[in-house]
Amino acid sequence: MVGMTAKTIAESRISYSRWMGVSDANHLGFVHGGIIMKLIDEAGGIVAARHSQRSVVTANLDSLIFLRPIHLRDLVTLTAEITYVGRTSMETKVEVHAEEIISGESELKNIAYLVFVALDGETGKPTPVPPLRLENDSERIRAEEAKLRMDHRLAQRKLASLI
Repeated sequence: MVGMTAKTIAESRISYSRWMGVSDANHLGFVHGGIIMKLIDEAGGIVAARHSQRSVVTANLDSLIFLRPIHLRDLVTLTAEITYVGRTSMETKVEVHAEEIISGESELKNIAYLVFVALDGETGKPTPVPPLRLENDSERIRAEEAKLRMDHRLAQRKLASLI
């Protein structure tokens, strides 16, 4: 946006961990998918809020892939970053790894893409966000892929409005 200073992906990237306890799991010892979804939404929201320096709301979660189950007593680490910035919206990517503490084995368990919209604190309406400053070819490629996902979402939304 004009007048806003572009921010890098690294400026808003986060990583945090949480140990999965009894209240997070079912009777078989598998962590509830809803618990993981909540953590993913929180991680993506924190990144979007850090980038925009605004309150944000989740607008879309269109790609959550459960690759493998997460177990009771696993240490779950979420890493989240901005992948695309529009006028008022931002796409975030959240990766979820789980580590079995005793063996030290860690594995990618989930990948999710979420869209958040920044809100004006006074009106509660969508508000412009700072542009994204891409620093290398890898970031530019990921941003192009994210742009394609955003275009696909917009096309789906348009199609849904015709139904």
